[in-house]
Amino acid sequence: MPPQTRRRAARSPQTMAWLLSAPALALMLLILLVPMLSALVLSFTDYSLGATELNWVGLDNYEKLFTRSSYEKMLWATLTYVLVVVPMSVGLGLGAALLINSLGRGREIYKTIYFLPVMATLLAMAIVWELMLHPTIGMVNRTLEMGCGTWIESLWPWLADGCANGMPIWLGDKDYALWVVCFIGIWQGFGFNMVLYLAGLTGIPRDLYNAAEMDGARSAWERFRLVTWPALGPTTVFVVTITCIRAFQVFDTVEALFPRGGGPSKSAYMMMFAIYEKGIKQNLIGVGAAITMLFLLFVMIITVIQRRLTERKVHYS
Repeated sequence: MPPQTRRRAARSPQTMAWLLSAPALALMLLILLVPMLSALVLSFTDYSLGATELNWVGLDNYEKLFTRSSYEKMLWATLTYVLVVVPMSVGLGLGAALLINSLGRGREIYKTIYFLPVMATLLAMAIVWELMLHPTIGMVNRTLEMGCGTWIESLWPWLADGCANGMPIWLGDKDYALWVVCFIGIWQGFGFNMVLYLAGLTGIPRDLYNAAEMDGARSAWERFRLVTWPALGPTTVFVVTITCIRAFQVFDTVEALFPRGGGPSKSAYMMMFAIYEKGIKQNLIGVGAAITMLFLLFVMIITVIQRRLTERKVHYS
């Protein structure tokens, strides 16, 4: 075979691979990269739908995000939500997985109960929580009122204040609105984390526990500290990453509970809701695109951290 023919034959598999992957690459370029680059360009303009022209405003949209009080509240509420929901839902998911894994019977029942909030539509569940948190007819305040005049009131000063001055208006008070959203986020998210940790627990070899017991790790805490927790390293990295991204994406709860603008005094003004409000409701495409790019920056930082932790081989070996 001539040299040119051999080189052509050697290149043919590589050429065929590029040809086969071309549709997927074109689709990724069209669906992912082009919209991302378009949002990046629009974030430096004052464009709005229907306008005949757009003006280049440079970093003005980004400057607004860090100087105006409403956007500062957005960043504060979003970061608070992430810092509260992520560790709580991850910790509760791990605890529920450990408890269910230790059961001899009834595992499937508890799995179903804890996973129900994940399967339910979050918008519908937010409406249910809105009814439960109603200041007069809601189940939460009615239950708290049952403790008025009892020994519980004397032990709990917060309840005593509520019995004397009225129970909290959970969704109408800026001191409670954000924490209500955080609670619903934890309630809705830890069941998903529980399922992921259960999958991770099934992959831990029993020989590791036997070896640890032979080395003197006889208590449940020592087995968890020396075997279970290190072996769940990759699962924990994945769970934390997914939970962080989902926490930044919270929207349905805020839209259902506070449709007029992120709660009282914008105390629950989340980033995804701000993108919807500015980019769609108010037709401020430039500002909405700037918030979108900030959101993508946070997601990229989380992804890079996950990649670094994965490369450092956080798993048990």
